[in-house]
This record gives sequence, structure tokens and C-alpha cells, in this order.
Amino acid sequence: MEQTTHAPGKRGLSLRDMVLCSLFAALMAVCAWLTIPGEVPFTLQTFGVFAALVLLGGKRGTIAIALYLVLGAVGLPVFSGFRGGFGVLFGTTGGYIFGFLLSGLLYWVMTALLGNRPWVQLLALVLGMVLCYAAGTGWFLLVYLQKTGPISLGVVLAKCVIPFLLPDAAKLVLAWLLTHRLARFVPLSLIHIS
Repeated sequence: MEQTTHAPGKRGLSLRDMVLCSLFAALMAVCAWLTIPGEVPFTLQTFGVFAALVLLGGKRGTIAIALYLVLGAVGLPVFSGFRGGFGVLFGTTGGYIFGFLLSGLLYWVMTALLGNRPWVQLLALVLGMVLCYAAGTGWFLLVYLQKTGPISLGVVLAKCVIPFLLPDAAKLVLAWLLTHRLARFVPLSLIHIS
């Protein structure tokens, strides 16, 4: 019979880790479905991303984000508007979705190098959000140029970034505060902030 846990010192994922990553990928999908439509829809996706990173840690949080992207890529309706497939990922707003993965990787690296102190977590989330905006905006410009024609950076920022700054900052702070509050009531052996 196959073991579901790893010996001390092993770096693989346990069954519990895989279940938690799957649950948080599902949470991101549910958060994406809570949408106010628009060219770049307002969703709670970023809340799910931030919560996964803080509660699961950099490695497992990033794996949860990657799993979420894979589920969407194969066509499951996990993105905003109950959409899925490569068309969404490679559409004008797909760079923002890929930006979630970049945010996760940055969070993982920063917390691994600087420790998992609250200020490091918060800084990593903020810089991850900036990285997500940068990747998404660059991708939007590239795809829009190919599909529609020229568009200025100012117009893209006005459509895709500026309206989201305050809501995303609020979701970031809310996710950070709630996950730290939740950690007080959930045994760290189940969900470990790492």
C-alpha cells in the first residue's frame, strides 16, 4: 500500500497537501464566478489567490494557482463568466490570469528568502499584485495590437488597472487579515501558514 505522507526531510507533496491545493483551486473558481462584468471583469479571484498563498504558503499556494490555470486551460468553466479554455487564457485579459502564477512564484521566493513574517507576506502580496498588473497589461497590449490595432498604454491602464487598484488592495488586505485570523482557530497541522 502506498504511503500518503513523506518521511522527514522529503520535499514532495502529501495527500493532505494535494487536497488543500485542490480545495484552494476550487475556491479560486468560486471567487471568479462572483463577477461584475466588464472588459476586465471585477471578480474575487484575487482574494482566492491571496488567501491561498498566505494560508498554504508559497509552494502549495503556487501549486494551487497552477492547478487553477490547468483546470481552466482544459476547458472547465473556472474563470469569470463561467468560461474556460485556451481562448480565455490567450485572449486580451489572459495575461492577468497568468499573472496570478507569477504572483505566486514571487511570493514563494520572497517568503523562502526573507522568512514568513507578516510584513514579508504583505510585501510579497503587494509586489505580486504589481507583477500581475504588469504582466496582464503587457499581454493586453500585445494581444489587442494583433487582434484590433494600436492602443495606448494610458488607455489600457485606464481600462485594466486603475479601476482595480482600490478593490484589489482591499481584497489583498482582507485576505491577509482573514487568513491570519483563521489560523488562530484552525489547527496548524491542518493548514500551516508557511
